[in-house]
Amino acid sequence: MEEFFALLEWPAMAISLAATWWMGSRKADKRVFAFSLLIVGNLMWIAWGWGDGAWALVALNAGLLALNVRGIVKNEGKSEKLSD
Repeated sequence: MEEFFALLEWPAMAISLAATWWMGSRKADKRVFAFSLLIVGNLMWIAWGWGDGAWALVALNAGLLALNVRGIVKNEGKSEKLSD
């Protein structure tokens, strides 16, 4: 089981980094996609931190997950017509 948790670290980092790139979009639908990717990354970090006993990382990502859900709610329904 420990090996499974170890496999999450690098994909979680890559997903979080890619999502942060998308976060800079002027289009609400792309930002919602970025928030969704960040949630996936948060869940992966939580699992990795849980398996490694990194409780501060678990707590941080639980808080970030809540903020990312808030970001989705605030961006849904906004249809900005600005170009990227």
